[in-house]
Amino acid sequence: MNKKTNGQPIFLYLAWLAAVIATLGSLYFSEIREFIPCELCWVQRIFMYPLSIILGIATFLNDRSIIKYALPLSIIGGLVSIFHYMEQKVPGFASIKPCVGGVPCSAEYINWLGFITIPFLALLAFTLTTIFLFIARKK
Repeated sequence: MNKKTNGQPIFLYLAWLAAVIATLGSLYFSEIREFIPCELCWVQRIFMYPLSIILGIATFLNDRSIIKYALPLSIIGGLVSIFHYMEQKVPGFASIKPCVGGVPCSAEYINWLGFITIPFLALLAFTLTTIFLFIARKK
């Protein structure tokens, strides 16, 4: 059963755009600015990078059936981002799950306006992707 439709194609495109911008931003921070990703940053990448690919294909084909597979990636990635952001901003929260090695997950490479960190940017991207996917799935 083919579930291609013309309903809400702009929101599928916007979800893909949010995922691509987040992926490119992640690569910018690690490859150009040379920030070493911590353990939780890698987990967030595991959830974000596939979204860039599968949502791009779905947008090109205008195939909304991918939404049921993309939403769990986006929601779980957002939950990891919340946890990571709390490790950075809530005193004592980092001791709940200390990083096992490398860069500590509580490290803040950027801190724009006192609250915008890399996990916050990831959370924003996951949230936007999730919202756009929920809107796109409406018939």
